[in-house]
Amino acid sequence: MGIAERREREKHNLRQEILDAASELFAREGYANVSMRKIAEQIEYSPTTIYLYFKDKTDLLKQICEETFGKLIETVAAIERAGVGEPLDCLRKGMRAYIDFGLRHPYHYEVTLITPLAGAINQEDYPYEGSAGQQAFEYIVRQVGRGMELGQFRPGDVATVSQAIWAAIHGVTALMISHPDFPFVDREALIEQVVEMTIKGLQS
Repeated sequence: MGIAERREREKHNLRQEILDAASELFAREGYANVSMRKIAEQIEYSPTTIYLYFKDKTDLLKQICEETFGKLIETVAAIERAGVGEPLDCLRKGMRAYIDFGLRHPYHYEVTLITPLAGAINQEDYPYEGSAGQQAFEYIVRQVGRGMELGQFRPGDVATVSQAIWAAIHGVTALMISHPDFPFVDREALIEQVVEMTIKGLQS
């Protein structure tokens, strides 16, 4: 590996370290209570170093959200590329992949989809239309639409049904992340129950 390649890898690794540290602190202490200096202390660098990668704390938050949704998009896109086939199977695998993703990346998921961030990001600068979040949600919409067209799912409003599915999988993911001390039953059994109950409710 050449010097230039090594430097690029080091820059990439440090940027990721900053994102991971910020996600953990935002989730644990709340976005408003975390400063760039506190993030710098967490990774044992100067605040100046962070500003080389991110314009400000809002920019850092935006990048965490984009990265989280980007990884989620990659996860569900892999299912589509694999050609799982029927909408029912695609949706089942996609729902499970969503939950597994959130539980593997709890801090990123919590900051992006659980922690109240009202006012932290200007919606005019970060519109939903065309965002990574919309792209991730569109996976569900596509499978629901296909399922209804093929007569595999009960007729209904695609948007309403898709949002209900997202509410179900987000709900179990958020509960497991936010309440780790709750005496949940076997995790795998609970996830399976949520997915299968949702699937059965869709079938015609």
